This record gives sequence, structure tokens and C-alpha cells, in this order.
Amino acid sequence: MRSLLLPPATGTFWLTTAVQLFMTSAMKSFPDCEHDSFPGPSNPNFETGTLEGWEVISGNAFGSNSVTNLTSYWDGPFHQQGSYFILGFSQSGEAAVGALRSSSFKASSVMSFLIGGGYDPDNLYVGLVRDEDGEILLKQTGINDEAMIRIVWDTSEWAGEPVHIVITDHSTNESWGHINFDDLRVGCPALGACNGQLTFNVLGQANQPARDSMETCELFAADPMRPQYHYTQYQGWINDPAGLSQWNGKHHLFSQFYPDDPFWGPMHWAHAESEDAVHWRELPVALYPKPTDDARDTSGRFTGSAVADGDVLRLFLTDFTDLNFHPNDVQETVIVATSTDGINFDYDPEDPVIPGPPPGGVSPIFRDPKVFRDPTDDSWKMVLSAQGEPGGRIHLYGSDDQTSWSDVGIVFSGDGSTGSIFECPNLFPLEDKWVLFYGGAGLGWYEVGSYDGSIFVSEKAGLIDSGPASYAMQWYKDEAGRDLAITWMGNWPTPKWASRVNGWAGQQSITRELFIRNDGGLGSRPIPELDSLASGQATEFGRHLLQEEGETLAIGHTDTARLKLVVDLSGSDDHSAFSVYLYRSRAEEVRLHYTVASRTLELETTKAGYAQAGTWEAEIMTDDKLSLDIFIDRSGLEIFVADGTVMSALVWPKYQESKGIDFVAHGGSIVLESASLTPLGSSWC
Repeated sequence: MRSLLLPPATGTFWLTTAVQLFMTSAMKSFPDCEHDSFPGPSNPNFETGTLEGWEVISGNAFGSNSVTNLTSYWDGPFHQQGSYFILGFSQSGEAAVGALRSSSFKASSVMSFLIGGGYDPDNLYVGLVRDEDGEILLKQTGINDEAMIRIVWDTSEWAGEPVHIVITDHSTNESWGHINFDDLRVGCPALGACNGQLTFNVLGQANQPARDSMETCELFAADPMRPQYHYTQYQGWINDPAGLSQWNGKHHLFSQFYPDDPFWGPMHWAHAESEDAVHWRELPVALYPKPTDDARDTSGRFTGSAVADGDVLRLFLTDFTDLNFHPNDVQETVIVATSTDGINFDYDPEDPVIPGPPPGGVSPIFRDPKVFRDPTDDSWKMVLSAQGEPGGRIHLYGSDDQTSWSDVGIVFSGDGSTGSIFECPNLFPLEDKWVLFYGGAGLGWYEVGSYDGSIFVSEKAGLIDSGPASYAMQWYKDEAGRDLAITWMGNWPTPKWASRVNGWAGQQSITRELFIRNDGGLGSRPIPELDSLASGQATEFGRHLLQEEGETLAIGHTDTARLKLVVDLSGSDDHSAFSVYLYRSRAEEVRLHYTVASRTLELETTKAGYAQAGTWEAEIMTDDKLSLDIFIDRSGLEIFVADGTVMSALVWPKYQESKGIDFVAHGGSIVLESASLTPLGSSWC
């Protein structure tokens, strides 16, 4: 292997001094780990294979069978340090309760540990307890994942005081009613920054500053997991983008939102606006669930769409009722909320405009209204998703005034290959075709074809996004006539949301423009306004010929940047391939690999820290040149290919050093015609 540590043709990779100072000041400042460093408790990592040094102080959740050396479970590795760790359900099962106490020790200035298992801040947590009075000084719960995540605590406030750790399980839940624990560290080893070790990213709810403690830009920079130019909520959960529109010059982004926990719950609508669909300003929550007397009631305001109608912004949405608590109600109806200031929304009319699914459906699922102007008959139309047999269904309704809606029929039925339930449908004209897309089987699907005002006929189908992090994309047409879209960067099957330990989960994609690909499929490209995120001069690389196996061009070291690559394939043979490594350190990486012979682009996250592990691929339409436009953002990655292919992934690096970007040749010669790396700033600044 040969590494090319060559200077760029022009420019500089490093962030400007001002940006460096900003990022440094925004990150949480930790005390000197060498100061106030004392020995930790006995058997802090259970490598004795026993509970030696620990005491069961209550219940039967913990005991001699709690210590295990299992390495993996149904969704991957446990990520323990060494061989042994505490597996919370292995002693007496999920519903068992109890507490396990470490030996006493003097608090050092810094502490860290690994935690996994269920999310329940009140009943499942690791707590730091002061010996003198039994006060719980700090605590952390899991994230509903068996895999463990490193939590780092600033314990300098109690340095020198006798303390102990309590692993607490008061949950009787049969699902995620346990806690996993390993590798308690104190002093510099708690940060990993000693003896040549990599430095842990500082994670944990205790490290999150209060919402009103600083300006949004600085506040959102403080969390090493938080993307800087992808929309997130400061705390809580978001999923589907909704109500996308441009109204009175402002782009409006609503999101399904639950403010109380970093998990799905009774749905609200979060709201943000933008001048350019890039830089966002938070607005008050637009919609709230109906009041309830039972905290278990999940009734809420599900996904919908917006119509900009003169001085009125009108939201069409699903009013979801939890039948477990309201058994005589209709589960899903369509209601309307309107606003004249873009901030305050009134439900109008009070009765639903569509009171429920039409007769003959196989389930009560009838959701996610998307309203559009239909040029085939100059009327308003609405598509809604439903369950079908064997595949999902999309209903079509029509109206002349957006008030009275009539059932047109089933506009499209699936064959079962894309799921039996469809969600978040969109139907719209694009160039000389019509496009239908929807969510099914946990993925986003598109259909390109024809539509006559009542029936859609598919001619070309495929995945909206070939990566693992895209669902519930929504389309809108801006005031310039562009067809734009934003997608939720998530998927339902995975529990890999490392940001949950920081109190939030969910992010939206950058704004994309849609087009019809040369092969007749649906393509995406980033909007030009994203250029405004540049926070420093780009590093430009000229033409480089890489001939040896493993020959490497080191491009940079950052986690918030835009990387553009043009690879000249005209002289490459079928043995040639190349990889682009992102989020790279000696311990972890994301690999983007292109094989010339098969024209396949492969995204691999099996070594990407806490991320959902897997490999995804797409066949690329290219001849002599392959152009990639890659957006790297702390924990979110979007890869755009010139042919319209897009691949998205969430990435949760364990280590601060995991920011390397390398271009590597394989098999035969590869010509990198050009490359540029542009540092990007925050969409909140």
C-alpha cells in the first residue's frame, strides 16, 4: 500500500480560525482528567467473570448469572469492552427488578461507562450516588438497544467525595425491561485520551445544556452527535416531514414531533421556516394532540400536507385516535388546520373533511393526505394511504373548493412486493411524466408513469434512496416552479439511534430537487442554495493517477463538509475499483466502494461506530466519468450521483478522531480527475 499525502492544487483544507474558535467554544468543556484522579471501584469491567466487588442490594434482577461473555445478539454485537459485561435480563428475565451496587470510591474529575438496554429514565438507569447522603448525583438510561454506548460524565463537582455506582432496574416491562452495563472508567481513561488511545465522543443526557442557556447556533453545535445543517429538534423525537410548502416567500418545514422523549409518541407538528430551504428558524409547535386523561393514549396529529392559498396556509392532516382508549371512534380521519400568520393554526372546520376510510377496506389505516392541483381536470386532488391485499393501496379524493371532498377511487394498488401498507403517498407531474411515491415495508418507493385523473399506471419503479436512511419523503413545488423534496433520515426497523442518549432522535435531509433520470426513473440532486453553507475556502485537488493496489490519496479530516469527486473511468479496465472512506480513524470508517465492471456503488457501514451496520448498493448509469457529490454532517451522510442516484445513512462515530476522508484505488489504475472538499457551517447560524 502506498499513501499519497499530496498538497492540494489550491486552497486549504483547514477551517478558518474563526470557525475553529466557534466550534471549540461550543463544545462542552471538560476538566483536566489528570487533576483529581483517584482509583475507581473494584472489578469495574467484570473481567473476573463474576460480581466480585459488587453487591445486590435489592430484588432479583441481578445475580451470579448477570455476568456474561456473549458477543452478539439478534441485531449485532453488544460492543462490550473485553470479554465480560452485565446483561440485564440473563439473571431472572425482563420483568425482574432490583439494584446492583459497586464498592465505594473517591470521585475523580471524569467518569465514563458503557450502557445498553431499555429506555426508562425513572426505572432503568445507571446512577452516581454520594455515600454520605445517598443522593443520586447523575444518572443515565439506555436507548432500547442491547448494544452499549459510551457515556461520559463530568464529575469534577464531587471530586474526592466517596461515591458509588448503582445499576437500577425497577421496570416490570416484558419488553426492554432491563439494563446492560460494562467498563466503568475514571480519570483520563474515561475519555480514552491517554496512552495513544482514541478520544471518546462525549455523550450522555447529563452533558446537554438547557434549551435557553445559549443561542440556537451555539447550542446546536455543543452536541458531537448533532448534524449542523440537517434539521433536528433540540430534544425529543421527529420523523416524517410534513406540510412542505413555500408561502409568502418562506419555505415551511413541519415534522412529526414528540417533545417528551427521544422516541415516537403522541404526535405533534414541529415547525420551522427558511428563506432558502437551507437555513432554518424554529417556530412554535404548530399542532398538538387532543387533550387526554391517560398518558398511555397515543392519539395525535399524523402526517399531512399544506396548500398555500393566498393569505392562508392550509394544513390537511390525519387525526389519529388510539382505539385502545377510544374504542367507539374512527381511528383515522382527515382534518384541516389554517393559519394567516404561519405561526398560529386553527382547526377549521371542527368536523373532519373526510370522516374515515371508504367502505370495503381491510383495515382502519387511512392516513397521510397529500393535496395537489390536478391539471388533468383543473381540480384539487388528495391521495391517502391504506392497507390492501396483497399490497398497499392509495386512495384518491377530489374537490373543487378544498372543503367538500368526494371519493374518486383507488388510484394505485401494490402487488405486495413493496409492502401491504402504504404511507405518505405523493402524486405529481414531473417533466412529461407523473410520479407516485410512498413508504412501504420500511422503505421509500417511487413509481414513474402516467395518470389520467383517476388511475395511475406505473412504467418504472424503484427505491427513492438506495441507502438505509430515508423514509416518508414529501414533495412540494416552490414559487420558482421547482419540484423539491425532503425525506426523514431514518427507518423503522433499526434501534440504532445513538443520539437518544443525548435526548433527541431524528433528522431531516437536505432539500433536494427531483427530476426524471435518463433511464426513466426518479432522480434527486441537491439544490444550489446549499452552496451558501460553505464556511471556508475549498481544498481543490487536481488530476491524480493511482496505479497500485491500496494507493491512497488523503483528502482531509472533517465531519461537516461537502466532498465533490470526478473519477475518469475511460482508461480503467474491469479489474479497477476505488473506495472513498469517510468518518475514518484507525478504529472505524464508512466505506463507499465503486466497481467498474459491474457499475455498482456500494455503501458499507459495518465499521461505522454505533451506526446501523450493513451494506447497500446501487447500479450507476455512467460511461467515462463518475461524479459524486457527498454531504458529510457529523452523524448524517447523503451521497448524490450525477445520474440521480442518492444514498443516505446515519453515522454515529464513537471517537472524536473519526473524521478522516481518503480516496483509495483497487485492482487496476484509477484516475481521480478532480476533487474538492468544502467546509460547511450550520443551518442555524
